[in-house]
Amino acid sequence: MRLFIIILLVILAWLQYDFWDGKNGMNEYTAVKESVALQQAANTELQQRNQQMYAEIKDLHGGKEAVEERARNDLGLIKPGETFVRVLDDNN
Repeated sequence: MRLFIIILLVILAWLQYDFWDGKNGMNEYTAVKESVALQQAANTELQQRNQQMYAEIKDLHGGKEAVEERARNDLGLIKPGETFVRVLDDNN
């Protein structure tokens, strides 16, 4: 009977080890779960960025106003007869 109990305890210990630290155990499961959560957050951020880019592309295809605004902001272009004024903060 004593040998039977020892064998059962050894089997129980092996099962516990396999459950926690074995292949596909709880430790690996939690690591993969955290990795998936981080990847989902990164994917959400990239999806938002893509939506902004699609909106900008649609706006650029839509008309001259977006192209003109982009040229004014990025290149500092002005229309004939306009005066360019730049307002600087006190920090600059």
